[in-house]
This record gives sequence, C-alpha cells and structure tokens, in this order.
Amino acid sequence: MKTYVIGDLQGCAHEAQVLLNRIADDAGGAARIVFVGDLVNRGPASLEALRRVRALATAGGGRCEALLGNHDLHLLAVAAGARAPSRSDTLDEILAAPDLAELVDWLRRRPLALLVGGHLLVHAGVAQQWSAAQTLALAGEVEAALRGPGWIELLRAMYGNEPARWDDSLTGMARLRCIVNALTRMRLCAPDGSMDFEQKDTTENAPGAVAAGLLPWFELPGRRSADVTVVFGHWSARGLFMRDKVIGLDSGCVWGGQLSAVCLDDRALLQVDCPEYKNPGGKKKD
Repeated sequence: MKTYVIGDLQGCAHEAQVLLNRIADDAGGAARIVFVGDLVNRGPASLEALRRVRALATAGGGRCEALLGNHDLHLLAVAAGARAPSRSDTLDEILAAPDLAELVDWLRRRPLALLVGGHLLVHAGVAQQWSAAQTLALAGEVEAALRGPGWIELLRAMYGNEPARWDDSLTGMARLRCIVNALTRMRLCAPDGSMDFEQKDTTENAPGAVAAGLLPWFELPGRRSADVTVVFGHWSARGLFMRDKVIGLDSGCVWGGQLSAVCLDDRALLQVDCPEYKNPGGKKKD
C-alpha cells in the first residue's frame, strides 16, 4: 500500500477531495494518507475539511491520520475559551457546529509527529538538538497533555515565543511551549538553534533575516535529525520543495497556489491548482 502525505489544507475542502480522488487513481486502490497539519482556517470550508478528514481517519482502519498544525491548535484554544478568535479566522462555522464537541475531542487527540516508512513527519520543523527518536518522544509529551484533563491549561499557556531555544532541562509549561513552537511554528533560526518568529518569508526575500544570520531550520549546522528525511508544511512563502532529506509541502493552497501530495514510496508528486481564497499581498502568510 502506497503512502501519501498531503500539505496544508487550511479549509480548502473542495481541493482536498479532488486531490484525494487523484491519489486513489494513482495508488490503484487503497492508500495510506497523512495530512501534515493545518486542516482549518483561512480557507472557505474549514468545517467541511475537518469533518471530511475526521471521517476518513475514523473509517480508514488506520490508513488516514492528520498531524496537528498551529491553526488546528488555535481552533482548539478558541473552542475551549482559552484564546480569543483572530479577525482573520474563518472558524465561525466550526464553532457553531452541532458536532463541535466531537470534532474538538478528535482533533486534540491527533499526533504532532509521526515516523512513517523512514520519514519523520511534522507540521513545521524539528529543533536542531533533536534526533528523530527524541522528536517523537517530545511530541508525545505534548500529545499526552492535550489528551489529559489539563488540556485547556496547556492551550492557555502555549502562546508566546519563549523559550526560543530548546534545552533538555526545560520543565513545565515552558518545556511544552518550546516543543509546540518547534513542531508547529518554526521556520527560521539563528545558528545556535534559537527560533525566530518575526520573519515568515524566505531568507532570499528577507534581507533582515540574512543580516541577522538566520537560516531555515533544516539548514542549521549539526542538526541531529539530518539522518532521516523530514516532511513538513507550514511555510507557504517557500512553497513546494524537495531535497534529498527534506520535503516541504505547503504550496500555498489558500493563497492561490496548489494543494500538494507526495508519495513516500517513489516521491511522485500530485498537485491541484487552487483559487486565491486569500490575497498574498494582504495579511502575511502563516
């Protein structure tokens, strides 16, 4: 059975279904599918997208899974009353849905990292100091907190940019916040691994990032996960790119780009063109 990883949906439910149909044709039948996170927000049909992925995962006998992205965590926080909605959110339909409780319960039980066929899957990035095994273990700490009785407390405390650099001695909410930020928000870092959350563009298009010596997290020197192929989304400004040990799948679906899927078995790429649901010249991409 082939395995396909799909980039950020961000509420683009129609394009998701078109891509799923293409995957079925390409696979010649059943396939394993993993969504790399950000199922919801910014796009026009977040409720439909969330319901569709949940239905696939529930009925798929383990053949469909979805990682948690920063927008998915934001939805959980807003739904739980731990965070006020943003003006740019498109989550009202979900928040008013009769099955909101079921959707929230399912979403907060999703993983933040997976190892699939020798590929490490995350939404945003992997801290410089983490091996693949440590990434999975640390993701498991956050997953346990989200699935436990103190999950709303975690959602209240997860916002903020500090600590900006991972340290094994971190404890409590500071530790969990740093893990969440690396796995769901990270793009550029200083050479010592300190995360920068001001720059969302690529270094090629952000002279300030170059002047500050920032690097994409996957180009950091001494990155301990460099021995495994990392597949991620989250960085629409960089767009789709595929290297020997790095695959970035956020090709800007909601911004008028494409929704992309890669087959892990042979690196075959499938893409669906998308309308411009959000103006790239307006609010910064996230």
